[in-house]
Amino acid sequence: MKALVVEFPSAPSVTKAAEQVRARGYPLLDAVTPYPLEPLLRLVGKRPAGVRTPMAVAGFSVAIAFYVLQYWTAVYAYPVNSGGRPLNSWPVFPLVPFEVGVLAAAVAGFAAFLVRCGLPRLNHPFFAAPNTARATQDRFYLLVDPLEDGKTAPLMALLFDAGALSVCETEG
Repeated sequence: MKALVVEFPSAPSVTKAAEQVRARGYPLLDAVTPYPLEPLLRLVGKRPAGVRTPMAVAGFSVAIAFYVLQYWTAVYAYPVNSGGRPLNSWPVFPLVPFEVGVLAAAVAGFAAFLVRCGLPRLNHPFFAAPNTARATQDRFYLLVDPLEDGKTAPLMALLFDAGALSVCETEG
């Protein structure tokens, strides 16, 4: 997928351009700025983290599996009647499933975080565009999806009218 990396000199110009691009129906992939811009964050849109669901599924399923394993072991595999207590004395079972469930949730959360961030990607195509090192100093960048490959002329004209310094095409 191709993306346009657009460089702007100031915060008002990048915000104005983002509004115009969104109004025309082009999706904004990302914005890279030296400091947070609240209007730009709303225009680009916040994506949900996507970490809670894998953590909950992994934590609960592993905890249930370990509880069932302990129950099966105590009642069926190695039944030991000590002191006349019932074999399925559940008050001793929840500690290990809880701990293992928390561990599984943490591992699943870390794995979901890596997948959601696109890691271990060593280099993002954004950094192949010229002058992107200034993004942390005094330049503002938008990543725009042109929707159709080869038909970027109207979008580029719109971006230059909005105050873009440069427009570079990169693989997204």
